[in-house]
Amino acid sequence: MRPRLRWSSFLLLAAFGTGAEWDRFRGPNGSGVADATGLPATFGPKHNLIWKTSLPPGHSSPILSRDRIFLTAVDKEKLSLIAMDRRNGRIVWQRKSPRSRTERLHKLNSPASATPASDGTRVYVFFGDHGLICFGWEGRELWRTPLGPFNNVYGMGVSPVVVEGSIVLVVDQSRDSYIAAFKKTDGTLRWKTMRPDAISGSSVPTLYREPGGQLQVIAPSSRRMESYDAATGRVLWFVTGLPGEMKSQPILDGSHLFVNGYASPDNEAGNIRPVPSFEEGLAVEDSNRDGFVAKDEARDARAKSAWVFIDLNADGKLDREEWDKYRALMTSENALQAYRLGGSGDLTASSLLWRYQRAIPQLPSMVVYNGVLYMISDAGILTTLDPATGKVFKQGRLRGVPGSYLASIVAADGKVFIASQSGVVAVLKAGAEQELLSANNLDEDIFATPAIDRDRILVRTVAALYCFGAKK
Repeated sequence: MRPRLRWSSFLLLAAFGTGAEWDRFRGPNGSGVADATGLPATFGPKHNLIWKTSLPPGHSSPILSRDRIFLTAVDKEKLSLIAMDRRNGRIVWQRKSPRSRTERLHKLNSPASATPASDGTRVYVFFGDHGLICFGWEGRELWRTPLGPFNNVYGMGVSPVVVEGSIVLVVDQSRDSYIAAFKKTDGTLRWKTMRPDAISGSSVPTLYREPGGQLQVIAPSSRRMESYDAATGRVLWFVTGLPGEMKSQPILDGSHLFVNGYASPDNEAGNIRPVPSFEEGLAVEDSNRDGFVAKDEARDARAKSAWVFIDLNADGKLDREEWDKYRALMTSENALQAYRLGGSGDLTASSLLWRYQRAIPQLPSMVVYNGVLYMISDAGILTTLDPATGKVFKQGRLRGVPGSYLASIVAADGKVFIASQSGVVAVLKAGAEQELLSANNLDEDIFATPAIDRDRILVRTVAALYCFGAKK
């Protein structure tokens, strides 16, 4: 029996995309949910395989628009956008992109991590080693907007989003973080708003429109979340009290928004240890009395271990601003938080619905599907909750599917799909009880989030893109 979508899901699809199109990171409005039927529960290299196409490596997720699949790759240090035939996986064209520099990356990141976005006539791609590039449907480069260099300690990995006539990109980094909108037609800057509290993250924004109101771009950052007028970049409302690092995608369900963040084990609830004021720190740690705390002077083991994250200008010493941000980071708590949207200005006190603080993921984004919120931690702890109240239905490791998790959850057709880094895609029956239908081993590492294409599911591994479907 086909599962019934909640009314909020119909509103989301109507406002931000069709159920058939998966044309940005995690599909319609980044929800990870598609209106699909006939998806296979069991699949693998020899079962329910429609086609397989070998690809150069890359962590970007596949997107779907019209008759095409788009994704990015890095091949022998060359960056590229690849267009594929949606029906059979054949590579239609591949275009090399400029690489102005080679920025530092975390070992789990890739120069081709950002997922493209499409409006059905063009495709837009962001590379941290160059900037934004727009290609026409047949692969002709239409414009490029060089950006950076960047100073994100993990390397850039955030994906662009098509927002009406603009391409919106969030650039959270150690210094000078901002959100900006670029014209779709030529890539010129439409607006730019600084985000002074934001420190290195990769959370892709979510779109929201109040009844009768303007379109909003909601973008969480370190300890703060803001909503921007999509037309002007003006801050419409904000909340404080978020976790110190934000990488997962916020999820909209009707007028409720769910957002999670994880900084470190020291930020677990109950583990918080206050950091002294800058003056107190100087009195103890500034041995040469120059008004700074240098790394070789630091006595705080936490500061030394987190030095690359807190020495924001990378000059080998902490000034007052850096110390104060370090202090704020260490007092933030890892959490999943739910908000009721509506209003303007500071909504911190009025909008928080509930908070949950166990087994919070750092990277995988959650899903709200058929009245259940699904959240998988990086270590593989799955939690199902009531999105209305935050009540936990069940928590535990996926049975028979151990390992770490980097890809985000997706759901459709009464099923929930969760891909582990080791290459096993777990399929659950939608519901609070975490009923495992199958554990499908592709035997290749997975960093990318799967995409749903009507009655098929696309899974990108480090070596190939697989298309699975129940054969007719």
